[in-house]
Amino acid sequence: MSTPTYRPTRLSGLEPLVITPELLFVNVGERTNVTGSAQFRKLVKEDRYAEAVEVARQQVDSGAQILDVNMDEGLIDSEKAMVRFLSLIASEPDIARIPVMVDSSKWSVIEAGLKCLQGKGVVNSISLKEGEDIFVEQARKILRYGAATVVMAFDEQGQADTCARKVEICTRAYRILVDEVGFPPEDIIFDPNIFAIATGIEEHDNYAVDFIEATRIIKATLPHCHVSGGVSNVSFSFRGNEPVRAAIHSVFLYHAIKAGMDMGIVNAGALPVYDDLDPDLRERVEDVVLNRRPDGTERLLEIAEKYRGTKGEKKTEDLAWRSKPVRERLAHALVNGIDAFVETDTEEARQQSTRPLDVIEGPLMDGMNVVGDLFGAGKMFLPQVVKSARVMKKAVAYLLPYIEAEKLRTGDAGKSNGRIVMATVKGDVHDIGKNIVGVVLACNNFEVVDLGVMVSAQTILDKAREVQADLIGLSGLITPSLEEMSHVARELQRQGFDTPLMIGGATTSRAHTALKIDPHYQAPTVWVKDASRAVGVAQSLISVELRGKFVAANDADYAEIRTRHRNRGDAKRLVSLEKARGQKFDSGRDGHLPPAPNRTGVHAFDDWPLQDLLPIIDWTPFFQAWELAGKYPAILEDEVVGRQASELYRDARAMLERIVAEKWLTAKAVFGIWPAYSVGDDVVLSLLPPEPSALGAEGARRADEGTTESATSGAAPAPPTLSPTPLPAGEGLTATLHFLRQQVDKPVERPDFCLADFIAPKDSGVQDWIGAFAVTAGIGIEPHVARFEAAHDDYNAILLKALADRLAEALAERLHQRVRTEFWGYATDEALDNEALIAERYRGIRPAPGYPACPDHSEKATLFRLLDAGTNAGMSLTESFAMLPTAAVSGYYFSHPGSQYFVVGRLGKDQVADYARRKGVSLAQAERWLASNLDYDPE
Repeated sequence: MSTPTYRPTRLSGLEPLVITPELLFVNVGERTNVTGSAQFRKLVKEDRYAEAVEVARQQVDSGAQILDVNMDEGLIDSEKAMVRFLSLIASEPDIARIPVMVDSSKWSVIEAGLKCLQGKGVVNSISLKEGEDIFVEQARKILRYGAATVVMAFDEQGQADTCARKVEICTRAYRILVDEVGFPPEDIIFDPNIFAIATGIEEHDNYAVDFIEATRIIKATLPHCHVSGGVSNVSFSFRGNEPVRAAIHSVFLYHAIKAGMDMGIVNAGALPVYDDLDPDLRERVEDVVLNRRPDGTERLLEIAEKYRGTKGEKKTEDLAWRSKPVRERLAHALVNGIDAFVETDTEEARQQSTRPLDVIEGPLMDGMNVVGDLFGAGKMFLPQVVKSARVMKKAVAYLLPYIEAEKLRTGDAGKSNGRIVMATVKGDVHDIGKNIVGVVLACNNFEVVDLGVMVSAQTILDKAREVQADLIGLSGLITPSLEEMSHVARELQRQGFDTPLMIGGATTSRAHTALKIDPHYQAPTVWVKDASRAVGVAQSLISVELRGKFVAANDADYAEIRTRHRNRGDAKRLVSLEKARGQKFDSGRDGHLPPAPNRTGVHAFDDWPLQDLLPIIDWTPFFQAWELAGKYPAILEDEVVGRQASELYRDARAMLERIVAEKWLTAKAVFGIWPAYSVGDDVVLSLLPPEPSALGAEGARRADEGTTESATSGAAPAPPTLSPTPLPAGEGLTATLHFLRQQVDKPVERPDFCLADFIAPKDSGVQDWIGAFAVTAGIGIEPHVARFEAAHDDYNAILLKALADRLAEALAERLHQRVRTEFWGYATDEALDNEALIAERYRGIRPAPGYPACPDHSEKATLFRLLDAGTNAGMSLTESFAMLPTAAVSGYYFSHPGSQYFVVGRLGKDQVADYARRKGVSLAQAERWLASNLDYDPE
């Protein structure tokens, strides 16, 4: 294998960030910088660090690949603030996964920050402004700490403003760092200073050109280094006019990135596309950025005001595009997701073409290529892409009869980028993410054969052979799907396949794919993090030119993961189960007495009013399902995704109105509360006969009016008495719930939690209780999804599924609220708004089997039997314990005031063996159920 012409820069938080030319541009998040964010500065000064941590989380959610942290402010103890903040975000895995850039003008603050980093970070910054001795001393310390560094173009004479000075200082610094200090050149990031242009001062006119030209020379003459900068500086003279500023950023980056700028601070998602800028505006901005004429600033000022816009101004639909040639109309409709005219335009294009396939391979694919490029560049978002796909599908559906006739006549089926067979694996029923990936791939001219959900390994293999698939894609949400994916990989190998395999889904990961799937299949096996990466992976696996290099890099990455896994050593060793149990949580501390419920036994709601759920919907996960990062409602005003989030939200609210008014969905719920006690890590509950009737729809209404009496008319039939046959026998009629315990090496004052700890032990003599629930809002969804899919409307089909999920979660939240305040009644004075409910600021928890505190999905089987969920809520389980309908939630209720969510985490073989014994299953079966939690390799 030939040596690459570059040396990749390797940074890390909890996850690696490998900077290669394929990344194109690395975005640095700067909102955790007190000098650049007034909001963050205020939070730190007021000691509101919990909220400051949320700012960091928002930066990561918004796509920052490196987090810049700066605490330089006169009234802040910068060193103390830096240490405290970095320590806090280090305990937040979703933040700590990306590298940190420790940013300060004070070396003591930088060094204090470096001591807190978990991975390999970046120092921002060092320079020659205080001379070579200090520069060398600081560089050597950075090298010892194992960090990369930003080097400012600043020396003893001051900041570099001309191209010659920028290159001179950066070259001098590079030679000192590489030749004298021994600093890895790939860990050097030069910031040659971006200054404001169009200020009216002639000396400033060439600042952008100086940066661009210096970047070109630096990248050509100083091997392996990077060039960065703060892009917003260049447009500072137009602050207040965001459209013009965005145009300046777009033009500047267009030229700077071509020259070699590969890192920086920029709001990439808000950038207009260079080619889509108004031609007059683009020309005048380019005149200023490239300093092409002396009156450039004046000419830009002449037109700037007309682009400013008026806040709150209502847009009217612009149909001027309808007067363009049909090829341009189709491209416009695809990029903007407009399907109103697609059949008319498609027919016009067909009549102008020799063959109907020419319409697809010509104007339609031209438009979809633009969509693919914009999405890949982060300038379009998933909802827009799915709308574009709707237009494409309607156009193709219109052409299909003509295409079939053409195929019969000529045998020509046209061409595609490749054929991919996709499926949600056996036992799993979740497909929103898979469907989105399928849409994105179809938008990039891949032929997608979607086998749906619950697909067996042999069905996947048979279809792949039948259609001569170029790729196979497996998806899954629940943890048992991981084992099924490993099984599919083994079968692919056993049956002689060499088709590349793509792995995706919420529970999958790069590490699991490397350790548990890739070793079983010799063909390329690639983990795909989300829809935005699917096209790049698929194209790399299909392309003869790209495949070898891509697969080699992927194999090297997996090999490194497997090496790290083998060499974990004592650092990963857990405490024994005996020791962990010795540090259990004491449920009886402070004299706690469990509250007796107002209602016991099993109760069902056969038709929960959907209108009741609308005010408590948690919208943040809804946007996350569409890969729009940010918290609701702030996301609607977000600079990057706000416009698209608002449009999606409007569509969702409109569909919700129809769901409720036209009764598209039916929501059902069942809950139970039983006497219980703990025995070790198990909870034993005593089954009770049901009360005279289910609550039913009428019961729900009466409860809303302040009573929990059973309905006497108009209610659903009473739930049947639970049969003791499938339940383990004990003292009387009992059932046992099996839980798992943390085995983390903690200080003695911190418990190793198990959910059983929140229930009073049998030998305490204290009467305690446990609850359980199962809810769904997905009954009746199938015909509506089928209707949308028949109309080639993936957008509304996915939208409906996502809303059903949100309604199910809202029903789980509402039922838990009613249980706390009425049916169990241990929090009768609770008064929480929706934000507090979403933040779970109430007493008690409702953990779900399969989630971190109780990761074994198989426990749902006992829970469903206890609740008779099939009869009472129309719900069932697949063989892998996925719930049907898919818009469903189930779990337990714990009332103890000290109960809390936690992550069981890694499990030792002693606990897994004990768990298998308690459940009465083989060790191998327990290992399969807990595959993601094992701290050892069962093979």
